[in-house]
Amino acid sequence: MVNNKPTTAFIGASWLALVAGAVTYMIGLRNAEMALNEKGYYFTVLMYGLFASVSLQKSVRDRAEGLTVTSLYYGMCWVSILLCILLLSVGLWNSSLANSEKGFYAMSYMLALFGAVTVQKNVRDLAAIQGQD
Repeated sequence: MVNNKPTTAFIGASWLALVAGAVTYMIGLRNAEMALNEKGYYFTVLMYGLFASVSLQKSVRDRAEGLTVTSLYYGMCWVSILLCILLLSVGLWNSSLANSEKGFYAMSYMLALFGAVTVQKNVRDLAAIQGQD
């Protein structure tokens, strides 16, 4: 087995990306002057996106390692992540936010999704090394 142990720096950077993206996104929502139902929409899109990105990373990795992942679940993972990005894009496109705010939400969202994927990868790599996978 190849040693896929992530470095401490990569683990830290992954957690930093996840926390920085999610926290700045939520701070932006808290400070935004929008209706509570709009804030709820954007918060739900963030939570769904984080779950979908972790689920997609896991199913892609499972397939790469020869573990069984049904085509239906694999397809649902891809549809979910694309739907999350589409929902955020449509919400931002139709919002009355300034373009700088739209960019802020889009970038912090993508940073959070990236962080979630890399944290999941690190957790899986460490578990495999420790024989818990």
